[in-house]
Amino acid sequence: MDVIDTLPDDIDALRALLLAERATRAAVVAERDKLVVRNARLEAIISEIRRAYFGRKSERITDDQLSLALEELETSLAKAEAEDEKTDPALKAAATRKRRASRHENLDHLPHEDVVIEPESKACPCCGGELHVIGEDTSKRLDKVPAKVRVIVTRRPKYACRSCEKTGADTVAGVIQAEAPARLIEGGLPTEAMVADVVVSKHADHLPLYRQSQILARHGVKIERSTLAQWVGAAAAELQPLHDHLIDLLKASPRLFCDETRCPVLDPGAGKTKTGYLWAIARDDRPWGGGVDAAASPQHRGSGPPAVAYSYAPGRGGEHAAKLLDGFNGILQVDGYAAYKKLAAPTRPGGPVTLAYCWSHLRRQFYEVYVGGNAPIATEALARIKPLYDIEAEIRGSPPEIRRAARQQRSKPVIEALKPWFEDNLARMSKGSKLADAIAYGLNHWDGLCRFLEDGRIEIDSNTVERSIRGLALTRKNALFAGHDRGAAGWAMIASLLETCKLNAVDPLAWTTDVLTKLVNRWPASRIDELMPWAYGAKR
Repeated sequence: MDVIDTLPDDIDALRALLLAERATRAAVVAERDKLVVRNARLEAIISEIRRAYFGRKSERITDDQLSLALEELETSLAKAEAEDEKTDPALKAAATRKRRASRHENLDHLPHEDVVIEPESKACPCCGGELHVIGEDTSKRLDKVPAKVRVIVTRRPKYACRSCEKTGADTVAGVIQAEAPARLIEGGLPTEAMVADVVVSKHADHLPLYRQSQILARHGVKIERSTLAQWVGAAAAELQPLHDHLIDLLKASPRLFCDETRCPVLDPGAGKTKTGYLWAIARDDRPWGGGVDAAASPQHRGSGPPAVAYSYAPGRGGEHAAKLLDGFNGILQVDGYAAYKKLAAPTRPGGPVTLAYCWSHLRRQFYEVYVGGNAPIATEALARIKPLYDIEAEIRGSPPEIRRAARQQRSKPVIEALKPWFEDNLARMSKGSKLADAIAYGLNHWDGLCRFLEDGRIEIDSNTVERSIRGLALTRKNALFAGHDRGAAGWAMIASLLETCKLNAVDPLAWTTDVLTKLVNRWPASRIDELMPWAYGAKR
């Protein structure tokens, strides 16, 4: 009755009110339909994530596959939003304001090109007088110039002396000509910059050579994949001394991370691929604020810039780890693979290494049981380990003594309570179960897992080296396999230098171009330190 009482008696006013209500309802329905579509896409994203982490093992998808799936869903969602903006000026204005408010990127380091848009006429529309500038509106947009293939023509003029020509005083008639510049590929087409681009595209951007050949063909340049492979091989031969020097520098460090990943290699005799391994050693003192400045205080002086080096081996046996780490006897942070335990033997030539184990590997085993459902012990184990990582997040970047003090005060009680809990649960469960194996793994590696409590320079896990292996996995996925053992060794060598560039925020393409040019022009071996990626970054 209250609503009826407020309605106007005039027919035209009632008609206007009805039309307004219909318009409001139509807007609400349209908004509801948009939300329904949006929710459907969001539910699809959630479904992909659940499938990645909680599905049956045969149905799970990798992180790369998940990224691709999310890209497609997010693109579809953005397309629908763009279509809505075209039909709704108010929505477009709101979205524009939101995009402008969220732009915080600094583009000052990029080249800028000014584009001035002048009015069609500078005469006053009222009196015809000349207009003068009172200000301007400025906007910035990010642009990209596609890569272009060009030909550099090098000319070397010959000069002769007219006097000598007339008198014959000089048998060569005084001819002078500048020496030809050195080339990486003598008699070949590419500049050092061109070779560097092929190398970086293959090993840093994970673009196989056959795809690069197809891209060049679109520019009207036919370069066979085999030719590109020869260019990469020539670059590898020049860069090999840097890789050897990098490994020597890393093995001189007091602390290293180590891990290995498979590397399929073509086996022509067997008509299939064989499984080799890329072994990685890494150094990164940034989590405890370790600097590389010799003037820094001894406790805060790091062992060097962050770096990683890969080495190919035809197998995964302990002899390969021993060969790679020959001469190193510091702290080695690894997973529980048995091959590393031989390095800690007192009889090891050069002395034993000190092993620090990885909590991430232990946590992962409980997580695999947890996602299967109905696993209260695994759930509690994850809950007990979580505070350790919360503490590490708080103290990351702090000096070693602060990290050690925090671990002794806060982390140590957590770990001391965890061990008897492990022992009690292991005694009450059937041997051979996945959960029993996880607990036994933790107890068997207990001393190494606790080592980070005593030294603020040791990390809680070996994720530093695991992150550095992701690039190898992407290249492996795109290239499928290495063509030969020597090819796999070259892959490891080049990937080491480019990944070290990334760790030191150095542009891999700029560095590779600069270093290849210097090496071709006979850079002295005594100054090899100046060619390392971190030295290049310091100059920039």
